[in-house]
Formats: sequence, structure tokens, C-alpha cells
Amino acid sequence: MRKSIPGLAVILLVISMVCTSWTVVEFPKQQLSLFTPVKDSIYNLYVSNIYHQAKLDSAGLSEVVFEKAFTGFYNLKYSGLTQSKDILSIVDFDQESCKKRLYIIDLKDNKLLMNTWVAHGQNSGHDKPDSFSNKPNSNQSSLGFYLTGEIYNGKHGRSLKLDGMDVGFNDKARERAIVLHGANYVSQGTIDQLGRLGRSQGCPAVASKLSDPIIKMISGRTVLFINRSDQGYNSQFLNETLAASMVSNQQEVFAVKMD
Repeated sequence: MRKSIPGLAVILLVISMVCTSWTVVEFPKQQLSLFTPVKDSIYNLYVSNIYHQAKLDSAGLSEVVFEKAFTGFYNLKYSGLTQSKDILSIVDFDQESCKKRLYIIDLKDNKLLMNTWVAHGQNSGHDKPDSFSNKPNSNQSSLGFYLTGEIYNGKHGRSLKLDGMDVGFNDKARERAIVLHGANYVSQGTIDQLGRLGRSQGCPAVASKLSDPIIKMISGRTVLFINRSDQGYNSQFLNETLAASMVSNQQEVFAVKMD
């Protein structure tokens, strides 16, 4: 059943009038550098509804992390850098490696497509990463928003190149050869043996048997967000007002789907 929140259209019309006059992707540098949730806003209610519809709470993803990723998705979409797939992938390094901390979400149908393991860099930490770098040869993971690039066959088999979109945090991903690939050390067997997953040289590595279906799902300039809270990460793509405008402009009525 589809219902709307009272006064929703009026509120979002005001947001739309403020934001839709922008013609280029330029973000105010001071106010938009940090993500600050606005409690009880219409936008937050909308995001919360998608979060619960996709059952991300029962899958172990925090709502705050999802809202950050969702906001970045729509900021990148506004910029024209993404293509037609409404797929959002989230790697949540707030969780230990033995947890299934990769989430692939279809935002068109509000559905969790896959929830599985993903490795972090060997110099980022033991079971839960706490050190991150954008430097070549650091063997550390890098935080922030990525867009998926070309598929190729390399030393890890079929792999997916990644373009880091956050200057200073992950924009050297190409130079560092940070890609999504399959690895044998991403498995229950490794967890049983070591008490954690194996670690990569900075790549978000997934189970070998799942790498092909994951690459198929997320290829084509879709958004991947790698999160770790309390690490001083900030991004121009965490602009809630712009994201709210994008969503409202996509729908005739900015409604909330209710069960």
C-alpha cells in the first residue's frame, strides 16, 4: 500500500525550489564536508523506510551507515557520473571480518540482493580495520565512495576496477590497483582456522565462488561505499539537501511505501 506523509509534498516542493536551480556539481566546502543526520526530517523518514523495507536492520547494517551511503548515491547520481542501475553496495568496516559486512542493495525495488563477507587490507588491522590509507604500497583499505569501472581478467581471475571519488581518501585507487576480486581466503574455512578472514593488499576481496555474480550485479558505474566510523572521513557527496532534492524530483509525490 502506498501512503504519503501529511504535508510532505509542500515541504519537498520548498527543498526542490531551493536546489533545482543548480546547474553544475559544486558543493559548499565548509558546511557539506561532514555528515550530520537531521533528526525526524522528511528525508530521514524516507531513508528509514527503505532501510526497513530492505530488511537491512536484520542483516546487521546500521541505519546511520545506510543513510550516509544512500546520500552519497544520490549526490553521485545528481552529478551524472552513475548510469542506469540503481544498485548501491556498502562495505561496513565498523564490523569484524567474520561478519557478513558487504551489502548489495537494489534501490529500485528496495531489496537486499546479497549480504556476504568482504576482506580488508592486511595493514589496516587484524579482525576489524582501524587504519586506512590512500598511499600506494600501503596495503591498507581506503574509505569513501567509489564507482565501479571495467571488468578484466587478472591474477585473481575476473575482477572489477574501481574509481575512488573522494580526493585524499581513495582517489588513488587506480594507481594502487584497488579492485574487487575473488579470493580463497574469504571463506568460512579461513574464519574457522584463523578466527577471521584472510586479508588483501587493500582490495575489497570477496569469496571466489561469489566474485562473478557480484561483479555482474554491481558493474556498470554503480556506487560502492566503504565505511568506517570515527576515522575523520568527510566527503562532498554527503549533502542531504541535494540528495532529498534528487529523490523528490524523481517522484511526482515524495511518498513513503508502507506495508
